[in-house]
Amino acid sequence: MGMFVNPDNSAFQAALNARIYIDKSGLINYTNSVLASSDAFICNSRPRRFGKSITANMLTAYYSKGCNSEKMFSGLEVSKSPDFKKHLNKYDVIHLDIQWCLEPAGKAENLISYISEKTISELKECYPGVLKSDIVSLPEALAIINAETGNKFIVIIDEWDVLIRDEAANKNVQEDYINFLRGMFKGTEPTKYIQLAYLTGILPMKKEKTQSALNNFDEFTMLSPSNLAQYVGFTEDEVRGLAREYNQDFDKVKMWYDGYLLRDYQVYNPRAVVSVMLKGEFKSYWSETASYEAIVPLINMNYDGLKTAIIAMISGAEVKVNTGTFKNDTLNIKSKDDVLTYMIHLGYLAYDQTNSMAFVPNEEIRQELTAAVESRKWNEMLGFWQNSEKLLNATLDKNENAVAEQIEKIHNEYVSVIQYNNENSLSSVLAIAYLSAMQYYFKPIRELPTGRGFADFVFLPKPEYKMDYPAIVVELKWNQNADTAMKQIIDKKYPATIEGYTGDILLVAINYDKDNKEHQCLIQEYEIR
Repeated sequence: MGMFVNPDNSAFQAALNARIYIDKSGLINYTNSVLASSDAFICNSRPRRFGKSITANMLTAYYSKGCNSEKMFSGLEVSKSPDFKKHLNKYDVIHLDIQWCLEPAGKAENLISYISEKTISELKECYPGVLKSDIVSLPEALAIINAETGNKFIVIIDEWDVLIRDEAANKNVQEDYINFLRGMFKGTEPTKYIQLAYLTGILPMKKEKTQSALNNFDEFTMLSPSNLAQYVGFTEDEVRGLAREYNQDFDKVKMWYDGYLLRDYQVYNPRAVVSVMLKGEFKSYWSETASYEAIVPLINMNYDGLKTAIIAMISGAEVKVNTGTFKNDTLNIKSKDDVLTYMIHLGYLAYDQTNSMAFVPNEEIRQELTAAVESRKWNEMLGFWQNSEKLLNATLDKNENAVAEQIEKIHNEYVSVIQYNNENSLSSVLAIAYLSAMQYYFKPIRELPTGRGFADFVFLPKPEYKMDYPAIVVELKWNQNADTAMKQIIDKKYPATIEGYTGDILLVAINYDKDNKEHQCLIQEYEIR
């Protein structure tokens, strides 16, 4: 049992000892299914606060020969698998936390030599007489042990991308690190000594320099989580169960912390959910581990349409993004799409894989992005805000003509931002139009009962504004009429979506006539029976 080689299970035990632990051991069923195969090279990237280290510690506790973890896992999901005991604590495991290793290494330039020296020293204790005293290459040491004994290794690397992110400008450090990873995982020899390689970090594999070096890794990302989606964060069912257990309002939890759309799962930020369950305070917990200052340089880059896209998403709109141009590093950011893709990996934006759309996932992140934007006082934001305040006031005053005129003005001024040709784009304009409402209202709830064929919005005021601002239910129509939109709100009982809300409710029906390029609006108060 060593620090890097065959560690014990104490790190995972600490997670199990926490007041809240959600069982994600089902992931092990997947890793067991790919052991010693060409699919056994996994890079599972996700943002901070999404349980990367807990997962790495769980895999270590399960596979490492340095501990006996049968009792620890006996009540978890993986224990139900027929292969549970077959692989339990049966392998030589090397677990490296790159972030931690940087401190004892002294500086980034020393990292590879530090890891290699310490790991080889522990391997010599595990395999006395197998490694010569002059061996300095960790990949070579693993190859020699495999050739002599036939044993294979499970290598788990946490925060694999620290140097890619923090030492992006240091070409020598990057090159040395990439060569180290190439030696560890790429080629014929690694297929002999690697039973499983599991890398986790914020970024996927760097495309340019590691494309040929590490293209044997299966990538599971915030863009494409594949069949590991349910293990990235907390699922809706898991959060609903916690809300019942801790007597929290699930709908409020959802409004604050939901929004990451991963495959078929609505995924919540684990750290935030745990915090609100234990503390009962609905606020942004993001700044406790990641300051918005990290993204201020990103969102202020001088790329056409970037700032407007950020404002649109803060408003509740979705923005088309081409994620294929991003090179998975911070030096090759060359466009608006690169910035937005990086923000998806960082967790500041969510991603709709089916429609290639980026959006702000929840109230917590919206507050962080708003603070980041306001710290630089964008002129673009001031313009949006002024027009939006006029629209909100007109809506609250039930001035239908003024609402129609103001939406038309916003449509005309920002038509270059949004391709205005269908009902989806109409909903995007509406989200931007009501930007100023965001100081009084939560992010609008978008109801799409028939897929993406039409868009409804529900604006719920924050608790402190409930007595002064009504909830607003909006129905949009394209090339029809406002009467039809209002009739649909009433006939389909849209206000029932907020039947638990006890304040005033305004019903707003909006139609856009493509031929004469005019908007129509009807507004009426809704009486709760």
